[in-house]
This record gives sequence, C-alpha cells and structure tokens, in this order.
Amino acid sequence: MEELPLSDQSRTPRTRAASWRVRLAFALLLVAAAVTIIVTNSFLTDRFTENTRTRAELRLALYSGNLQSELRRNAIVPQLLAKDPALIGALNSGDFSQSTARLISFVDEIGAASLMMLDADGRTVAATDRTKIGANYRGYEFFISALRSNVTVFSGERHESGAYHFTYARRLESNGQVIGVIAVEADLQKFERAWAGISDAVYVTDSQGTIILATEPRWRGLSEEEALRRQPAQGAIERALQATSDWTQLPPDAYLRGEGVMREDARIPFRGWRMTLFTTYSSVRERVNAVLALEFMGFAILLALAFFFLNRKNAMRMALFQRESAELRVLNMRLQREISERERMQQSLAVAEQSLAQSSKLAALGEMSAAVSHELNQPLAAMKTYLAGARLLVRRNRPDEALSSFHRIDDLIERMGAITKQLKSYARKGGDDFVPVVMNDALVSALSMMEPQLKQGHVRISRIIPDEQVRVMGDRVRIEQVIINLLRNALDAMEGLSQPEIEIILAAGETATLTVRDSGPGIENLDELFEPFFTTKQPGDGVGLGLAISSGIVSDLGGRMTARNGQDGGAVFEVQLPILSEDIEAAE
Repeated sequence: MEELPLSDQSRTPRTRAASWRVRLAFALLLVAAAVTIIVTNSFLTDRFTENTRTRAELRLALYSGNLQSELRRNAIVPQLLAKDPALIGALNSGDFSQSTARLISFVDEIGAASLMMLDADGRTVAATDRTKIGANYRGYEFFISALRSNVTVFSGERHESGAYHFTYARRLESNGQVIGVIAVEADLQKFERAWAGISDAVYVTDSQGTIILATEPRWRGLSEEEALRRQPAQGAIERALQATSDWTQLPPDAYLRGEGVMREDARIPFRGWRMTLFTTYSSVRERVNAVLALEFMGFAILLALAFFFLNRKNAMRMALFQRESAELRVLNMRLQREISERERMQQSLAVAEQSLAQSSKLAALGEMSAAVSHELNQPLAAMKTYLAGARLLVRRNRPDEALSSFHRIDDLIERMGAITKQLKSYARKGGDDFVPVVMNDALVSALSMMEPQLKQGHVRISRIIPDEQVRVMGDRVRIEQVIINLLRNALDAMEGLSQPEIEIILAAGETATLTVRDSGPGIENLDELFEPFFTTKQPGDGVGLGLAISSGIVSDLGGRMTARNGQDGGAVFEVQLPILSEDIEAAE
C-alpha cells in the first residue's frame, strides 16, 4: 500500500476535528433549545395556571355569595307576610278580592319569582301568577312541611320540565288555628340564566350530591359522576387534538366535552349545598404557546444562520476536494487490487485448513469406532432381554404383551441406527445441528430402555422431576446416551448388593442439572475416572469408554460432568447443561 501525500496527512486531522466541532455545536444548540423550551413551558404553565385558578376562585366566591344572599333575602319574606293583618283577615273572611293585588305589590320589593297564599286545604286563593289561582298544592312537600312546622321551611322540588323550584313556606295562624300557608318561590333560575353567558361550567349540589342548579340543563337531577360521564363520544381526531393540546398544561382535574378543565369547589353555608366551577385551560395554552412560538422562531433563526455559514464553508472545501479526487481514485484502485489478492490467499488458506481438519477426523475415526461399539453393547443387551421375555409371553399365549416387547426392540434398533449415524456424521464435513431437547422426555426414554436391566437387578428407582419442562439445546440421542451410561455404571457399581437403589434428580436453575446417585461402594480414583480406557471392571466386562464418551458429549453440548462420593456412601454423578429459556430460544 502507498502512503497518503503529505498534504492529505496534515489536512485530514484538521478536517475531522472541524467536523466534530460542528456536530458538537449543533448538538449543544439542540440541547439548549430543548432545555429552554421545557423549562419555559413548565414555568409559564405553572404560573399561568395559578393565575387562572386564582381568578376561578374569585368567580366562585362571587357566585356562591350571590346565591347565598338571594336565599337569605327570600327566607325572611314568609315570616313577614305571615303576620300581615290583611292576608289573615282575608283567610278568616273568605274575601280574597284584594289579596292578589296585595301580593303583587310585594313582588317588586322582594324580587321573588312568585308569591302564593293557600288556604288550610291547600287551594291557592291568591297569587302573583294569576294562572295558579285555584290550583291545589295539598300534596306538595312545601305545603305539608309548613303545616307541620311553626317556622319557615324550605323545599326544592323538580318539575316535569326538569328544573327545580325552590320555595319558602310558613303557615298563617289566627286564634291558635292554622288558616293557611304563605309560599315564596325563590328565583334561583336567574343565576343559571346569568351563567349561560360564561365559558365556565358551574353547578350546585344539595347535601345528597344531586345537581339542582347547573349551566348544563341536562345535568339537573344527576350526581357529579353521572353528569361528567354524559358527554358525546370523542372521535379519533378529537382525541389526537386533546393529546397534543394537553402538553402545555398541568394534568387536568376532569374533562368536559373532550377538553381538560380545572375544578374549584366552595361550600355554601345553607343545607349542605356545594358549588363547583370548571374552568378551561384554553387561556393558559394560548399564552404559553405564544411564548413557545417565539422561542421556536428564535432557535430556527439561529439554525438557519448556522446552516448558511456551514454551507458556505463546505462550498470552499468542495473545490479543494475536487482537486484531490483524482489522486484518491488512483489510490483506491491500487487498494482494491491488493484487497482482491489477499481475499484469494485467504480462500486458499481456508481450503487447506478444512482439508487438515478432515484428515484429523479420519485419523480419530478408529477411536470413535471403539466408542460406538461400546455404546451398541447396551441396546443389544436390552434387545436380548426383551426377546427372551417376548418368547416366554408367546408360549403363554399373551401376544399383546409380547407385541409391546417387539415395539421396544424396534425403538432400540432405531437408537442403534442413530448411534451409527453419529459415526457417519463425524466422518463427514460440517458440524452438529442442535435442537431444543426436553430433559424430562429424554430421562423417561432412557429409563424405558434400561427397564429390563433395572428390573432384573431389583433396583429401586427414586425420581425427583419438576412438573415444568426443563429444556436444553442439543442432540436428544446423545443426551439419552449419557443418561444410559450413568445408569449402566450405577448398575455395575451396585452388583451384588441386597437392596440396590438409584436416586435421580432433575432441577432447573441457572443451568439444567441432572444428578444420578447410587448406593454402591463409591469411587476410589476420581482423578482418572473420565480418562479413556480407565475401568475398575474385570477384563472382558468393559473397556472404560462409557464415562469418557459421556464427558465428551456433555462438553460438546457446552456443559460439564462431575463425580464425587456421597456423604452417606455411593457415587454421585452430576451433569450440568446450559438451560434453554424462552428469550434464548427466540434468539436461536
């Protein structure tokens, strides 16, 4: 490779440094803009929201004060009219020709909605609203309550129109006898008419939480929860606009007609009444957004200026780069030729390495043949036992049970084929294909294949297997081969014992752990246990490859096999394999 010209060597670090400085400046500008906008939005939102809340509290105090004043002013009227001699005399004489005119003369001074005088039977004998004369209110709450009490009573009743009518009533007495009732209807609907022209939502609830006055007529007679739920369903566009508009305000107290509002409550010192006012955030959003728009404009101008000067500088650099482009193209062509030559050399080296690896495999094929012949002895021994059992069952005319033995022999033949297939796959080029293996199923399959030997030796098997599946990544045939080797080794170690016992424990934690414990005499030489051709058996009983093969299989699967002597005697073999979780399986 050729070295860069001296001019390029001196210019490249400066160009890179300038590029990093520009990027850092843009990053700092964007960070400053984001921090400024966030801080401004938070500060102005808090400030404007507090101002809006203060104004809402003042309006609420004014509304509740006016309502309380109206109630108090009307409350004294029945007490004064109940002592009027003209009205008492009219009830005693039955002459009501002047009573209506007298009540009308009081209306302008009092400011009540209407005045009514009822006789003892509840019939209206005089009223400022002449259409009510002759009407009978005997079953109404205000009439009944007034007759039962010697003080002024207040009642509110909802009419068919949905509006509430509020009435102060007091009974009239003459010589200790109740002769009638004077009723004053308080004009509280004028407050609803006054509230109709404001942008806030206002309602008044009684001691039971029922809305009796409201800017929304459909709210009357409902609880607060029911009133807030009775709103038109929002469309997708309205929800999107709501989500974008709420970012410049504090979390809303409630939503009215799809718009976030703040809530203010005030207690009216009259029969447990409360007044609630909902104020929109529209003014807060407008004022905050106006300031944020100015900030956005300022930062946009700064970015435009920065891009202008940067483009001007880049134009000057472009002219310089065009002069150097010819030299760079020549240098690039030379580099490409060298890269192509190196790629050809690497391909030749890879072919040589692959051939060498294949030669090493073929050299080890002799050792693998001895190992496979050792593994085939176990299925052959099991097949011999099953054939003997099947022959006996056939003689006893039990063909169904004999057929089960033939099925097991068929499974053993498939296993022998899988073992020989491993030998052929080892001789071929390429690696093993691992798949998810359920250790629970592999253990059950290995115990099934070893069942004749275990029954023949009268071995007691203790199993502790979790209910959930323990999964690893590997080859099921090879894992079963390891389990069978461990069981076979335990059987050989307990030969001659009166009560042989094998304990098998499968656990799942950070790794999948399989523990096989026997009740034999234990292991004397732990250091050479996994060495090939090491055995403690008599000549002809074994070649010492079972544990070596099993240890090699576990290592190939990414795990490890250990052996130790148990505290209560016997040998303990432990196989640890990487557990296959759902995340790892998804990645595979």
